[in-house]
Amino acid sequence: MTVILKKLRRLGIGRIVSLLLLVSLLALRVWDPGPVEALRQKSFDIYQLMHPRTERKDLVSIIDIDEQSLRILGQWPWPRTVMAEMISKIVALGGEVIGFDVLFPEEDRSSPGVAAKTFQGLDDATMERLRRLPGNDAIFAEAIRDAKVVLGQSGYRVSGAALSARPASQAPIATLGPDPRAFLVDFPQLLRNLPILDDAAQGHGLFSISPEGDGTVRRVPVVAVANQTVVPSLSLEMLRVATGAGGILVKTDLSGVRSVSVQDFEIPTDGKGRIWIHFSAPDLSKYISAIDLLEGRVPADRIAGKMVLIGTSAAGLLDLKVTPVHPALPGVELHAQLLESALTRSTLSRPSYTAFAEILLAALLGLTVIGLAPTVSAGPLFVLGGLIAALILGMSWYCFSYLDLLIDYTFPLTSSFLVYAVLVCTNYMTVSADRRWIRSAFSQYISPDLVEQLAHSPERLKLGGEQRELTVLFSDIRGFTAISEAYKDDPQGLTALINRLFTPLTKDIVKHRGTIDKYMGDAIMAFWNAPLDDISHEAHACEAALTMQESLEILNEERRREADPTQWVAPLRIGIGLNTGVCVVGNFGSDLHFNYSVLGDTVNLASRLEGLTKQYGVSIIVGEKTAQAVRSRFAVLELDHLQVRGKQEPERIFALLGRADMASDPDFVGLLERNDAMLAAYRAREWSQALETILLGRETGKVFGLDDYHDFYIKRIRHQIEAPASSK
Repeated sequence: MTVILKKLRRLGIGRIVSLLLLVSLLALRVWDPGPVEALRQKSFDIYQLMHPRTERKDLVSIIDIDEQSLRILGQWPWPRTVMAEMISKIVALGGEVIGFDVLFPEEDRSSPGVAAKTFQGLDDATMERLRRLPGNDAIFAEAIRDAKVVLGQSGYRVSGAALSARPASQAPIATLGPDPRAFLVDFPQLLRNLPILDDAAQGHGLFSISPEGDGTVRRVPVVAVANQTVVPSLSLEMLRVATGAGGILVKTDLSGVRSVSVQDFEIPTDGKGRIWIHFSAPDLSKYISAIDLLEGRVPADRIAGKMVLIGTSAAGLLDLKVTPVHPALPGVELHAQLLESALTRSTLSRPSYTAFAEILLAALLGLTVIGLAPTVSAGPLFVLGGLIAALILGMSWYCFSYLDLLIDYTFPLTSSFLVYAVLVCTNYMTVSADRRWIRSAFSQYISPDLVEQLAHSPERLKLGGEQRELTVLFSDIRGFTAISEAYKDDPQGLTALINRLFTPLTKDIVKHRGTIDKYMGDAIMAFWNAPLDDISHEAHACEAALTMQESLEILNEERRREADPTQWVAPLRIGIGLNTGVCVVGNFGSDLHFNYSVLGDTVNLASRLEGLTKQYGVSIIVGEKTAQAVRSRFAVLELDHLQVRGKQEPERIFALLGRADMASDPDFVGLLERNDAMLAAYRAREWSQALETILLGRETGKVFGLDDYHDFYIKRIRHQIEAPASSK
């Protein structure tokens, strides 16, 4: 273990943190959440905009159900006889295969038989003639049967009752490898055309398109699962019908689908059976208005020998898609783009091994940065990083432009940059931390504020002092001798206990703008209003003293929880003395060693007040000047008069019991009045009156922690009552 720690120290905190970050980033790439995928896809979108596929105008045409056609022929859906006429016109002009990017799931409401049921006021003879006329769907089916037609189907996301109980009629799909259904895009249900139309068609294909998380269409399924059945896409089925292939082959491996083959066309896919479309720039010349076709205004060369898709660009029919090259491309053109890519063998691919290669590249770049950054200067490292970034970008661009291969450059470059940034920041923070540690080490001996002042004004580092009014604090552990005896066989344990106690107490003092003067065994000395001015130094000192008592209770509770439940843990108690007055504050000592400290009678009285806390049974005793300054903000109660050496008048001392909420408590106000009355009677030597007064307030005093204080005075008074008259 020691050897490992030594090696880690030699490695350096910056490299360790960077290694952890690199491992985390690689794990993130394996997980591949939405933001990582989105960044990668946006980079591919830039490639598509910079280098769109070269369009072939002789492969696909689109019969467009556009706004003009809807305006002339009426709202959609049109009568099926119109659709039959469209098929006949396309066949007459030499169209190769017809694919419908529209669906016909219901009966044509304009059929004569339907009209006979719905029209009112018809005589029986007319109704009978209408019933005998061929239905529009039958006429449409006949037109479909006489041509190479692939009808579209729609994947339905809502599961539940089957949308059609009739099994789908489709070309056989063979699989080479594991069952692809576990990987493919899954639609719980399949919405199909009328059975009479389905039976007449030579092919059936799925035209459903699901955009990416950002709403952009980049990939289209060429095979999918619908109602537990593998079905081809509209484009793939049109390709199968055009080539006369008997079936479709899906190749899979453990990572998912690899490719889909029709005749001698092998289309690479992603693991879910989706093809990355290499978009060409939008070209309106491939669109033929449906009304122009029906009215005979279309030259034969616009359709002859081509695959023909029938779809819509009308905004009202809601078939507009966002793509990398256009913000609102008709859905039918996506199928056209896919067909063109497949026929020209220019489909984009992103094999499963590319992700592994990108992760490996990111790992190598990250390790290179971690190895070189701490040892190579910034200039050469920046140049080297720029060259590597240019090389990766160039390689990715070459793969896209010449190999139709999608290689992500964003993750390797982003991860290596983040590793470098964290390495630089960590090294900077390490250096800063070392400097802070040096300052902190000195701050253990002198005030941190003084450290900062000396850092800005080194000339102040000299012997001498000044007179200032300060509030001085002394704190001491009660019963420290007994505590030391308990640890006589464990001096390290005693040291740990004292350090554990002093840490929160010191923080409380510093938090309330105090300056630690020194630690004296089990005692702490601190002061306020130096080296920086503090106009509320009395209040800040009192707040610190109360907070120190609260921190002590928290520590005692922690020690009780940590101890054996059967073992009693003696709680730690401290006494605190506070006094305000004029002191001499400055650097005292010798030319070789000195300390920033305070001197004066104020300091001596503060020390004596701390010692009196045990005698009077309270935790905090403050001098008169301190009490007068904070009386409106804290609960203070007069304890006694003390004769201080060097002064003619006795010094009044007070107990600091709480904050403003206690001071305004009616019970405390009443207790304060009884205490003042008791002290007045005591000083007037009216012992019976003093005893009666103190006994009246004793129960209330217990609530405010004055039980020991009252016991002290009761004992005093009874001693005076019982003493011989000669001693009074």
